Amino acid sequence: MEPHRKITGSTGVGVVLRHLSVYADPVSSRGRRQGGAAYAIRRLAGLGVLAGLLVAMLILPMACTAGMGARDTASWFQKVPDDLRTPELAQRSRILATDGSTIATFYFENRIDVKLGQVAPVARKSILAIEDSRFYEHGALDSRGTVRALLNNLKPGMGTQGGSGITQQYVKNMLAETAQTKQERQAALAVTPARKLRELRYAVALERQLSKDEILRRYLNIAYFGDGAYGIEAAARHYFSKPAAKLNLSESAALAGIVRNPFAYNPHLHPVAGRARRDVVLSRLADLGWIGKAEAATTARQPLVLRINQTANGCVTSKAPFFCDYVQREILTNPVFGRTGEARKRLLQRGGLTIQTTMDWKVQRAAQHAIDRHVPARNSAHKAAAETLVEPGTGEIKGMAVDRLLGPNRERGKTWINFAADADHGASIGMPAGSTFKVFTLAAALDQDLPFGTRLNAPSGFTPTGYRNCKGQRVGDTKTLHNSSDGEGGRSFSLVTGTWHSVNTFFLGLERKVGLCDTAKMAEKLGMRQGNGKPLEQYPSFTLGFNPVSPTRMAAAYAAFAARGRYCEPIAIKSITDSAGRPVTVPSANCRQAIGKGVADAVTHVLRGVLTKGTASGQGIGRPAAGKTGTVDDFSAAWFAGYTPDLASAVWMGDPRGGFGHPMGDLCMDGNCYGSVFGATIPAPIWHDTMAAALSGTPEHGFHSPPGRYFSKGSGEDNVRIPDVRGMKAARAVQVLRSAGFQVRLASASSDKYPKGTVADTNPGPGSAGPPGNTITVYVSTGKNSKSTGGLAGLKPPPGTTPRH
Repeated sequence: MEPHRKITGSTGVGVVLRHLSVYADPVSSRGRRQGGAAYAIRRLAGLGVLAGLLVAMLILPMACTAGMGARDTASWFQKVPDDLRTPELAQRSRILATDGSTIATFYFENRIDVKLGQVAPVARKSILAIEDSRFYEHGALDSRGTVRALLNNLKPGMGTQGGSGITQQYVKNMLAETAQTKQERQAALAVTPARKLRELRYAVALERQLSKDEILRRYLNIAYFGDGAYGIEAAARHYFSKPAAKLNLSESAALAGIVRNPFAYNPHLHPVAGRARRDVVLSRLADLGWIGKAEAATTARQPLVLRINQTANGCVTSKAPFFCDYVQREILTNPVFGRTGEARKRLLQRGGLTIQTTMDWKVQRAAQHAIDRHVPARNSAHKAAAETLVEPGTGEIKGMAVDRLLGPNRERGKTWINFAADADHGASIGMPAGSTFKVFTLAAALDQDLPFGTRLNAPSGFTPTGYRNCKGQRVGDTKTLHNSSDGEGGRSFSLVTGTWHSVNTFFLGLERKVGLCDTAKMAEKLGMRQGNGKPLEQYPSFTLGFNPVSPTRMAAAYAAFAARGRYCEPIAIKSITDSAGRPVTVPSANCRQAIGKGVADAVTHVLRGVLTKGTASGQGIGRPAAGKTGTVDDFSAAWFAGYTPDLASAVWMGDPRGGFGHPMGDLCMDGNCYGSVFGATIPAPIWHDTMAAALSGTPEHGFHSPPGRYFSKGSGEDNVRIPDVRGMKAARAVQVLRSAGFQVRLASASSDKYPKGTVADTNPGPGSAGPPGNTITVYVSTGKNSKSTGGLAGLKPPPGTTPRH
């Protein structure tokens, strides 16, 4: 092994000092030509010699230990470090609504990176004045500053001054910022000779790589200003509620004064010390001649006025906390945003993301207001409710509301569980869907071209046998199922009336007719799965909704009917850009034609009657709408899912403690008693109030009529008695018949009994019965002994008097 070299005199310290001098106080090329190395050493031997010696004392012992010579040491010092990294700084991410307003902010460090031109010149001067006034004159090492700090530190009562310039301070912060572990961060901030040497070496490298303006810009963005504000932009917004570009002299001096000790000089926590520190900065600016002494004195006499703006971190304080939480969990759990959970968390908290979401504040507020009105957060019955609204044809989640605040479950009126979402988006494993699942059996039947008039007997009790799942296995139950909840039974029903009245035994029979597997596949085509993410279980009571699901997936499935069979996965994120404005890949809605347009139109045709003639009668919203109630066994939960061509919604209500243990069979809540809670009792009114408010001012759109083949056995409605309209004027007769649900065709006939222009007869005749939707021929008298024309010459039929399918 080569023995250690002895380092002495000019061959040791001198060599190191010569190299350091270049980076301590640069001289002109003319000066270097005249004096060469001797000139540089003389400069250091003056004011800078002590600083140079201090650095040399750090380097040389390490060099001796490593067996390096002085020249090797100097060469090593000048070499760009292999581990020199200047990564992008951690910046806060924002979640935005469709109008660009902020829903929530996420950050590891509250920082907004800005360009140097976005910082007020007076703010830049203030920072330089108090931290490094010769920044643009010296190199990586400010020899004068180092000596001044050392001499002042030796004086009694002078406290401690730092000798590091802007570049070295930036390096220290950068090393702490890039630390991957707690130990690395502690090492980056430790007060040791090794750390100072590393900082100085990096500073030398940066001074060679970057311009002074760029180093200053980076420093201003990385520095900590107390109160959780990192960088001058976040600090300006936090302390003064304005951007850094608009800071005045007083504000700039106050912020500049914080950096040296962000706790002690924090004007929010320590107003007196903060103001005194501001005045120190003002005095320093005047001493340097950067502002006038009169201006400094005038400003110092002014109070330091703060306008604190706290930047919330996370979803808890958001006005849409559960939608926010849904977006957060989407980013933290979806591999598209990173291969590991840690990588995804880092992206959200440090990536400076701009997350444009699908949420519409009008829809969100409508849902939250309706939920809170009907099921208050701290209601006396401890019940809960949740709602999700999805746009048909896009899958975009427009609103998501829960009747709780986001927070610890142990606190009344709060929960961490998002009842509107699946387990992967909110910790909920879903809730039994009840009769809202009957729509998938209806859709499967219509997909097999069963007409509306298809009738099945619906006994009061039904023993489910003869079913096979999609594996071909026989599945059944010896337990007799009944028409409890919101259905009835004991007679024959059609596809239409069985749905309107939500008859359990009818749907059990229909499911057996079309096949359990086909019913399950229909639900899966429309995105349904259990709340825990597993496939739907297949048993005869599938159609009665025993599978636990989420309102979000239910709303997306019903939205497909509104979109004429086009199903889109529910999405909450439209686009994301990173801190540099680069797009980040986001999950797609993967829209597809899941079922035929005619099938979807037929489902809608049937579900429209639920709101006018069925279990949710009276819950219409004054525009074309369709929906289905859902009541779970023993009143353990209740649902309503419905839609217009523009918006779909699903509402759940139940008990977070467990629906079967805390049923709603005789519910009294906050002084109101409801008896047994069906889907139409509270969930449907929530849906009604939400949709009415959310769609107010939105143009009304109609649904498409179903294909004529579904009317091959009539409308499917129960027969009603045909009114006797004989002797009425034609217009009045048409009005009466249409009110009874019939279509009308006009014809003429002579009559000795009824005067000309009045109804002489109808076909079918008065008193007979027929299903609504059938066409009634009305014969209008042409007078005594006149010739019948088979039509009404010269008389225009009233609107709606021809069949419509």
